[in-house]
Amino acid sequence: MNRKELVKTTRYLNDKNINRGSSGNLSYRINNGFVITPSSVPNNKLNIKDCVQMDFKGVFKNKLKPSTEWRIHRDIYRKRKDIFAIIHTHPTFSTAIACMNIKIPSFHYMIAMAGGDDIKCAKYATFGTEQLSKNVIKALENRNACLMANHGLIVGAKNLKIATKLTEEVENISKQYLQILKSGKKPVILSKKEMVKNIRKIKDYNYGKI
Repeated sequence: MNRKELVKTTRYLNDKNINRGSSGNLSYRINNGFVITPSSVPNNKLNIKDCVQMDFKGVFKNKLKPSTEWRIHRDIYRKRKDIFAIIHTHPTFSTAIACMNIKIPSFHYMIAMAGGDDIKCAKYATFGTEQLSKNVIKALENRNACLMANHGLIVGAKNLKIATKLTEEVENISKQYLQILKSGKKPVILSKKEMVKNIRKIKDYNYGKI
């Protein structure tokens, strides 16, 4: 991964209307730190020089400031050695569910793509705070994606390509779940036993390269 890929991915998500304007933030891990998108720069105008390199102490050297959510990225990298890329977005359907402060249950086997039998919603905390980092890390336990109450979606993966695919998958799942809620009917929920099978099969087949 490199800055060129970070910029390309940021613009791709903007073109897909998963992020808009300067919302959201992306990063990838490097030795002793990470590279993250800057604060307040429109996604469609981002360039390589704008990306900010930080160490795990929060120190950076750049004319632009890092995203206000840099703490979440740093704390996830510290806690999860299996994660090398993080994408935080404000997509319409995922964010709508996040604003209900509810999880997405196992109404569909593809929930397993995120690593668990549901997609949890991290408790609300003010953006950019240590408490928000703690809440997100808890919701990400044994998972690679979670909603953020009254905020958005965050995913972590081995690289930016996989993180992008997972972001799009969770947004699609969120759209489906909202359609069910809109109908007024309750979905049939797959059992934990069945979801264990689905999680195993997805890992065994490297389905979606997750």
